[in-house]
Amino acid sequence: MAIFAILVAIFLLVVLVGWLKTNPFLGFLAAAIVAACISGIPPEQIPGVLEAGIGSMLGSLAIILCVGAMFGKLISESGAAQQISRTLIAAFGQKNITWALMITGFIVGIPLYYNVGFVLLVPLVFSVMYQSKLPGVYLAIPLLAGLSTTHGFLPPHPSPVALIPQFGASIGATLLYGLIIAIPTVIIAGPLLATRLKHIQVNPLKTFCAQPLPEESLPTPFTSFFCALLPVLLIAAASLLPVIAPGVAKNSWVIFLSNPSIVLLLGLIVATYSLGIARGVSIEKIMQSFTDGLKDISIIVLILAGAGALKQVFVTSGVSNELGSMLQQIPLNPLVLAWLIATVIRIALGSATVAGITAAGIVAPLVVSSGANPNLMVLAVGAGSLMCSHVNDSGFWMYKEYFNLSLKDTFKSWSLMETVIGVMGIIGVLILDAFI
Repeated sequence: MAIFAILVAIFLLVVLVGWLKTNPFLGFLAAAIVAACISGIPPEQIPGVLEAGIGSMLGSLAIILCVGAMFGKLISESGAAQQISRTLIAAFGQKNITWALMITGFIVGIPLYYNVGFVLLVPLVFSVMYQSKLPGVYLAIPLLAGLSTTHGFLPPHPSPVALIPQFGASIGATLLYGLIIAIPTVIIAGPLLATRLKHIQVNPLKTFCAQPLPEESLPTPFTSFFCALLPVLLIAAASLLPVIAPGVAKNSWVIFLSNPSIVLLLGLIVATYSLGIARGVSIEKIMQSFTDGLKDISIIVLILAGAGALKQVFVTSGVSNELGSMLQQIPLNPLVLAWLIATVIRIALGSATVAGITAAGIVAPLVVSSGANPNLMVLAVGAGSLMCSHVNDSGFWMYKEYFNLSLKDTFKSWSLMETVIGVMGIIGVLILDAFI
């Protein structure tokens, strides 16, 4: 019944959203209710499960998405994104711009959670798109591949950090092996894959499509880069503090100021002054710009809320544990088995973090019984947790809605990229296992 519930929910979601063109939020709620009924959740508990899922999803993302939309709107309308894109194109040349975006996504992705990095960097992609006249997906995939690869493989991201103690792995060794695997992975899933996606056309959200400004009206390159990257720099500094100053890192104010939501707020305050008030823009005009940005992302917030409801149904009904128990009986290399279990749970639940943590709890005993390298087990699970992103994954919908793509084109670009990362990840793990 667990597998049947998953299949019915996904089929219903695809039919409602892809074929009948139902609002995605309503489609998610309908799929979640049907899955809950099939999974045996008592009817009187279903509303509470839906509310818990929506709350848990928006609790972690609402501030980031809303403040990020304001931040992105300001970076776009002030000309900062235009200045950054001009500088990148001048430095790397239009021919190599996808490599520049890949490096940007990879570096930014190390300290930043995926959703934060996505919200911060997508306006940069749109600006480069308008400046260079290159296809949006062709530019976006290298940057997003960098963000996604670091999210699945490298500490301090939630899934790798949570897996390391479960497997008894070393954070240093996992980071080193993760970098060895991540670099070729992001090259293949980024610039190389992007060359085959040039035909996909995008019509991005208007909030990030500011009219080009004359060169003399642009902020300076330093101001543009500083304001755009300030949240990244603050979070990177916070992630290094436990290593260079453990005592300072435990200070309650430091913990407060290093939270991604607070960092984005601080970045927004600095950018509001530097890119707005200091350049003679009235506070009323800036606030109207922020309001417009929030209107444009409201549908994304609702879609993510619906995805949270469906995910919670699967978690509450025990679908993930049931699937894991079934798969654990398959006689395979423990690294491949760990990857497969994480892959199936990822397909079922959508969340990469939930898939990784759930799979780790199932396969952790294999580390002792099989003698598998615990650091490689972390990476195998991380690779599986990125596989086959589709309609029950919040990242799928963020990408689709920000770039305003059809479901078909989202599968052909985003889902393919995530799958390439997952496959390259397990190949890299098995190659390392042969030499370690």
